[in-house]
This record gives sequence, C-alpha cells and structure tokens, in this order.
Amino acid sequence: MAYFDAASAAPLHPVARQALLASLDEGWADPARLYREGRRARMLLDAAREAAAEAVGCRPDELVFTSSGTRAVHSGIAGALTGRRRVGRHLIVSAVEHSSVLHSAEAFEAEDGAVTRVPVLRTGAVAVESYADALRSDTALACLQSANHEVGTEQPVAAVAELCREAGVPLLVDAAQSLGWGPVEGPWSVLTASAHKWGGPSGVGVLAVRKGVRFAVQGPVDERESGRAAGFENIPAIVAAAASLRAVRAETAAEAVRLRELTARIRARVGAVVPDVEVVGDPERRLPGIVTFSCLYVDGEALLHELDREGFSVSSGSSCTSSTLTPSHVLKAMGVLSEGNVRVSLPAGVAEEDVERFLAVLPGAVAGVREKLGAPTSAPVADVRGEALVVDALGKRCPIPVIELAKVFGDVPVGGTVRVLSDDEAARLDIPAWCEMRGQEYVGEEPADRGSAYVVRRLS
Repeated sequence: MAYFDAASAAPLHPVARQALLASLDEGWADPARLYREGRRARMLLDAAREAAAEAVGCRPDELVFTSSGTRAVHSGIAGALTGRRRVGRHLIVSAVEHSSVLHSAEAFEAEDGAVTRVPVLRTGAVAVESYADALRSDTALACLQSANHEVGTEQPVAAVAELCREAGVPLLVDAAQSLGWGPVEGPWSVLTASAHKWGGPSGVGVLAVRKGVRFAVQGPVDERESGRAAGFENIPAIVAAAASLRAVRAETAAEAVRLRELTARIRARVGAVVPDVEVVGDPERRLPGIVTFSCLYVDGEALLHELDREGFSVSSGSSCTSSTLTPSHVLKAMGVLSEGNVRVSLPAGVAEEDVERFLAVLPGAVAGVREKLGAPTSAPVADVRGEALVVDALGKRCPIPVIELAKVFGDVPVGGTVRVLSDDEAARLDIPAWCEMRGQEYVGEEPADRGSAYVVRRLS
C-alpha cells in the first residue's frame, strides 16, 4: 500500500520510535518532583523543550507543549485576544486557515467579537495588501498559516508579520504543515504546530509565545507548562516529538529537492494523462510534497475508493467525501473546481516507483468513475433546437449537475443559455469552473424556488 496522505499525518519517524521507547523507561515520573526519578524526567523535558525551541526559532522559556496542535491554536488565539482586550475585539484570519483557527474565530464572533476573513487568490495565497487593508486600530490579533494544508501553497508570512509588527498587532502563525521543513521567517508573535505532521507521535502540540506579547491564559490556571497547558506532561511523547523534529530537519535539504521533483512530475503529467483536470495551488510557492488536482465529472468519494483498491491512500476536499455535503472551505475560497478532488501528499522516503505506478493507475480509475456516472466522453455537437434550456438537477449531488449540463449543452445554439437548477452548494464552484475549462460564459447565479439557477451561455 502506498501512503500518500502525509499532510494529514506523517508516518512515525524511526527516531521518534526510538526516543519514545527509550523515554518510556526514563521519563515516566513527575518532572515537578525533586527525587531522582523526577529529576531525570525533568532533564528529558527540558532537553526536548530546548530542541523544539531551536527548531522553532524561539527561546526555550517561550515554548510549551500542549495535548495537540488544535489545543495549541485554541489556547494561542484565546490567550492573545484576552491579553489585548483593552486594545479592541477585532480578529483577522485568512479564508483558508485550518478549521481549528476558523472555529476559534466563530467562537469569538459568538461572544460579540469582530472577525475579518481575508480572501485569497486563485492560487490559495493571500495578498499582502489585503492584510494591510484589514488592519484596524482595534485589531487585537491577526492569524495566518505558514502553508496551506490542502493545496500546499505557502503564504507570505514574513511580509505580513512585518506589516503587523509596524501596526503593533501580534501575528499568530499556524505552522503545523511547514515546521518540519524549516523555521517560519519574519517577526511573528505566536506560533503553533503539531508533532504528527512531521513524523512525531500524535497528541503533542507546540505553542510558542514571544516575550513581550500580551497573553492571558483562559480557564483554570495550572502550574505546569508556564500555566499555558494544563495537565501532566506526556514526556515520552514530547521527547519523541522533539527528537523527530530535529531528525527531520537534518534530512530536509535533500528530501525537499527530491519531493519537489516528484510532485512537479505529478502536476505536469496528471493533465496529460487524464482529460478535464484542474491542478490547483501555487505552482512555485508551495510545500515540497503536496499536489492537489480536481477531475471534472468525477465523484470524489468513488475515486478515492478506486485508488484505495489500487493500493493508494490519498485524501480529498470534494463535498461528496464530507459528512457536511459541502466542498472544502479552502477550495471554495480559492474558487476552483471541487468535484473529483484529490490531494496527494508524499511522505519522506516515498519510492519513485510508487509515484510512477500512481500515474499509471490514475487514468483508468478516473475513466471508470466517469463511466459509472454516465459522464460525456466528448464535447457535445450543436443541435439548434432552442435558445434556452433548463436542467433540473435538484436533489442531485455534484458532479451530477455538471454532467447533466454537459450532456445538453450542444442542444442550444451559440448565444443560447442553459439554466441549471441545483441545491448542491458544490455547484456554485463547479459550474463556473466547467465554464472556464470549456471556454464558455458563466452568466451568474439566480434565485429559484428551490436551490439556485446557474446560468451558462454558449460562446462556441
């Protein structure tokens, strides 16, 4: 089985396994105690903190370990907002942040806080000017991920951090996806990360708060981890997390070059071997191992099952793979095709042969899913029966509305329109994307008795 979902959780690094096993015998005692076993545990914890702080680029006393990356985000945002409540109650986030950041923003809004969600370009990156425009006199905190977890696009963190510094606003950086590849540049104020993203054990998060940042711990204060992370430290897991981070960083230079070549190969060849594919994300400013693409006329869940049967573990941002039946908020913010979405995130050490086998298997898997769905196999031939058609796709999930559109598009003359009735939110992304891929005009969305009417005009 080829595991291509390292962006969700990287396989446990061998160094992490070794450190974890060794620490189970040495780091089980309470590090707050003064007897020998406690002192030994404290030494392990302090050494892990120093190693993690060196990798992050902060002082050891600025960094604490939490129970997860999500907990680090929640604690970091809540603590920074509360610490600066006298400044104001305005929070800035990008539209493509991890759900942990967006959930914190929603909770802040529920308590009468103001939130500005900065849009992104079609590549998934924010424009630095957009953050500059969002800053206000009452801004308490700004948040920006270092790189996107779904499409791999790197964000201009250093430039945004400098803007925030000049405005006197702290910037929280969610570095979960990128910390294994290198430190975050720029004058950031708060940083969070998660060990399972770089090959450490799950259940270990990192929260770094620079000296001078106003920060107030929320909830009952514990004496452990500077009061910022309550509960008994999981020292074996923490030691394994820090050891694996150091080991991964030592391997980064050579492995990053290799993974960039492999993902560039996928980006270049997917469109050549599979028709009607949109490769998404920035082609240059991106993490080494992530490549994401969407396939027209494809059910994402069915495609993932087909690839799983062929021996490949990948993930997807398609609405049909989600319990919410809505497309990924990242793809939605980018305005790209969401149906048939596949994220390939290669782990360190992946075999080149597995990548080649994936590229060989993919065309057949996509074709099989399209055939089962009755997708059109070629562009429709003009049949000038009328100036306008209505396609009723209510109650049908994407990609069915787009497939039905494609089937009848040849039944209107050039200049004629097709109105697609759909109550699937994914249609709002996928029908305009179909128009762009086909060189047709997307007129817009109109209200309907149920759902919406998406109007497309034939140009050629």
